[in-house]
Amino acid sequence: MSQARKHRGYRSQKVVAEYLAANGFAYAESTGAGRQGTDITGTVGIDWEVKARAGFSPGATLKQLKDRGSKLDLKVAVLRLNGQGEASIGDWVALLSFEQLVALLREAGYGDK
Repeated sequence: MSQARKHRGYRSQKVVAEYLAANGFAYAESTGAGRQGTDITGTVGIDWEVKARAGFSPGATLKQLKDRGSKLDLKVAVLRLNGQGEASIGDWVALLSFEQLVALLREAGYGDK
């Protein structure tokens, strides 16, 4: 992996943490490079994986989150697509399992009462 690609990945991780901190997750912090597990700490119950590359495999990423064996309740991958700058972070893609999506929707009051 080139240095530019690594830098883009680490920078994307930091931008996600800053966005979370500004939007209700005051203690969100990027873990930086070389650490196993979640890419963002300080968000109780959430395991984050931040991806910023063209060769993204959704299945492999969900498997990576599941295989970590994390006891955290919610496992979320955030994807920065090619051409998306930091200013468009609200348009970056978030990926989670369908099971977790349905559970979140139910908790938010959607579906049959």
